[in-house]
Amino acid sequence: MDKQQLAKDILSLVGGKENVENVTHCYTRLRFNLKNDNLADKDKIESLDGVIRVQSQGGQFQVVIGNEVGKVYKELEQIGDFSSEDTQSSVKKEKKGNLIGRFFEVIASIFTPIVPAIAGAGLVKGILGLVTTLQWAPADSDIVKILNIVADSVFYFLPFFLAISAARKFKTNEFIALALAGGLMYPTLIEGAQAIAGGGPEGLLLFGLPVPFIKYSSTVIPIIISVWMLSYVYKWIDHKMPSAVRIIFTPTIALLIMIPFQLIAVGPLGSYLGIGLADGVTWLFEQAGVLAGGVLGATRPLLVIVGMHYGLMPIAIQNVAILGYDYLIPVFLMANMGQAAAALAVFIKTQNKDLKTIAASSSLSAFLGITEPAMYGVNLRLKKPFIAALIGSGVGGAFVTGLGVTSSAFVLPGLTSLPVFSGPKFIYLIIGLLITITVAMLLTFVLGFNDIESNKEKKKSKRGSTDKDNPTFTAKETTVNSPIEGEIIPLQKVSDPTFAEGLLGKGIAIEPSKGEVVAPFNGSIVSFFKTKHAIGLLSEEGTEVLIHVGIDTVKLEGNFFEAHVEQGQEVKKGELLITFDIEKIKSAGYPTITPVIITNSSNYKNVHANDQSKHVNQGDWLLRVV
Repeated sequence: MDKQQLAKDILSLVGGKENVENVTHCYTRLRFNLKNDNLADKDKIESLDGVIRVQSQGGQFQVVIGNEVGKVYKELEQIGDFSSEDTQSSVKKEKKGNLIGRFFEVIASIFTPIVPAIAGAGLVKGILGLVTTLQWAPADSDIVKILNIVADSVFYFLPFFLAISAARKFKTNEFIALALAGGLMYPTLIEGAQAIAGGGPEGLLLFGLPVPFIKYSSTVIPIIISVWMLSYVYKWIDHKMPSAVRIIFTPTIALLIMIPFQLIAVGPLGSYLGIGLADGVTWLFEQAGVLAGGVLGATRPLLVIVGMHYGLMPIAIQNVAILGYDYLIPVFLMANMGQAAAALAVFIKTQNKDLKTIAASSSLSAFLGITEPAMYGVNLRLKKPFIAALIGSGVGGAFVTGLGVTSSAFVLPGLTSLPVFSGPKFIYLIIGLLITITVAMLLTFVLGFNDIESNKEKKKSKRGSTDKDNPTFTAKETTVNSPIEGEIIPLQKVSDPTFAEGLLGKGIAIEPSKGEVVAPFNGSIVSFFKTKHAIGLLSEEGTEVLIHVGIDTVKLEGNFFEAHVEQGQEVKKGELLITFDIEKIKSAGYPTITPVIITNSSNYKNVHANDQSKHVNQGDWLLRVV
């Protein structure tokens, strides 16, 4: 299935981008809110290769794709330029969750788009340091001056980069946001800040209020706060302004309000906050360097898992801008090398050819600074190598901070970033790398891990195994136990025809009497939709199961659901996966009937459902595949 072509065809047949108000997706289907449903050609869409069904339900035009829906949605989003941030549903999602979680999500959204520019400039900064340290070129030579321009331009004008990214995040006018950055970077302020040391005035006055001269180049916090405030001010002015003069006076008034306000209050506050953070990090690493580095090194991969590592990025950038160096980046490097080393040890030790291939490629990418493949594909999957990596990076982090290793620029922490650490303490960084890699690899070998069986071994094991819980079943049968306690209902009685007609696979439904979903077998979670209403699992024998709690419960956006596991996690039979509030879901107007589907039913000769009982408890046999 060509997912890009399928996305193009679907978009064309629903009436084009102009007919789409909003599009989201759940576990199985694309969900369109169309301006005019009559423009969508249901029959032609349903005939497309890769489309299982088309239906209108709950005010949405739904195109059922199945397990590949996420990939098709990504292609659709790119083709139609549908930004999830532009939808009303995503706005609601941003308002959910705790304050800390929302803060890190905002920081991640702002910094992720500009990381390539920052990382590239940082690496050039490291090369420049290498050139001057090794005296490959005179400090006043033209080549050094050009390299300085390349390395410093991104960081010096960082407020402009952040203005664009923040404006896109906060849904406000990008060019007005750039104007705010221009206000912070105006020569009067920059030159005034430089002249203070020579006895010049400390600022200007506006209606008796001081406008201090502050050098805002390379700063992070002032422009982010300013653009966030602009998103509210601009919207309020635009709403109050008559439509005939809106295009002229809305931006005029926004600039007249925002630039003076940011120069009087927001800018100085943000600048002092940034200086405070930089001083605080310096104090912490100078007073408790070994402890601070060890804890950060050991926990940074955990921060990556929850996305909180982005919260440290502006601190590191601020440190480089204010102090000229940073303590955090060397520790980040140790954390990445720990993951790379553990995956490398798995590559050496495993007997599984598939896992060996994955471990080799993901280890290489981790050595270059991209750790997610090694973390999720290898170390977390096997558990003990992940623990070994945490210990190794903790030891390495403690070593480099104890000896005062710093970075002269912000970079993606990988082996390619080594030039930014050049200097008298570079040797300590190399020793720290060797310590981290050695400890992580040795511990992976010592702790060991349960090697994953190859596909051939699984098939052989499957042919020779028996089901202890169901001794009457033959060796070729796999049992799916009930994940939910409740009343058994034939799948045909489910109100959603996609499930009722078995278009996603054969199975059965349960009307739950208890709001818990447990693992129906030993296996792993292959997909877990962020609204927590649907989860896909893969058994050790290769059976794929979808558990979909309720009908159209995706619209609840995670309300009344709580996840106890995450995608990629291995689970044991009976382990708690999801809890949900039955009464609140029903009160919100959604059925709680839960289809349990074998999504790869076509791989089996038969799928038998338990039709001998009306009520099942968690753990009772529910389905068996032959």
